[in-house]
Amino acid sequence: MAEITKEQFKVVGKNTKTMESISRPNIGYWQDAWRRIRKNKIAFFSLCLIGLYVLMAIFVPMFSKYDIATQSVAEMNQSFSKAHWFGTDSLGRDLWVRAWSGARVSLTIGFAASIINAIVGSIMGGISGFYGGKIDMVIQRVVDVLYGIPSLIVTILLMVVVGNGVHCLVLAMCCVGWIGGCRFVRGEVLKLRESDFVSAAKILGVPDIVIIVKHILPNIMGLIITNLTMAIPGAIFQEAFLSYIGLGIKPPNCSWGVLAKDGIAQLRIHPYQVFVPAFLICTTMLALNLLGDGLRDAFDPKLRGTE
Repeated sequence: MAEITKEQFKVVGKNTKTMESISRPNIGYWQDAWRRIRKNKIAFFSLCLIGLYVLMAIFVPMFSKYDIATQSVAEMNQSFSKAHWFGTDSLGRDLWVRAWSGARVSLTIGFAASIINAIVGSIMGGISGFYGGKIDMVIQRVVDVLYGIPSLIVTILLMVVVGNGVHCLVLAMCCVGWIGGCRFVRGEVLKLRESDFVSAAKILGVPDIVIIVKHILPNIMGLIITNLTMAIPGAIFQEAFLSYIGLGIKPPNCSWGVLAKDGIAQLRIHPYQVFVPAFLICTTMLALNLLGDGLRDAFDPKLRGTE
């Protein structure tokens, strides 16, 4: 066997600058989540599409020369044209401005109901999971009772009692919509309250509200945002369904559900009148669901090391 001598080796020394350099950029939790959202092409495209719909809902009714209630006998049931990009309905109203005015109402109801449900569910679930005991028992028994009743039936009954309109619809959708978020947040808080950093904070005498806000809430905020994004499509579809059966938005206001209800009567003769709101509802729900999937992956810290 050949002898290994010292002359066969070369001392290359050390590079202090290379040794002290950080191999991975030092970025925060939210910056890393945004970076991964941008790398996910489907989720980023969905986010851009939702942003486009929101901008169109805000600005199109403001700058359009047509009004949602303006009727014209001479322009009834016209197909797509330069004057009317989405055509007109059976009363001669411009569907372009009505579609984006309906988007304003539908998106407002969907976002408002989902955000309120997420806030109420997070508060109730956080209190139930953090304190436990009798408080947890009382809250969970209320949740069990409400969970046993179909939410759609409760919403319809409340709409019959409180009446129609955007505020009434949001109120009816929020009465039972928070129970899913409450159960989810309670389960996450039950796991986190036994963690070492929470126990250390309690030993040091940190108030409960500070522990919840500074230690527990940041650890579940990503999951709450993801569930919120996944809940918005359900709220939009529920509003469209209630408006379609006549319990939601009433004329002269319009929503995607109202447009679908008006267009279904012309399905055989002028199918575009129902295809336009149906397309907007389907693409919005699909984009929000795909965005929710992307947010779930972006907020998962376990996936950071796999990239």
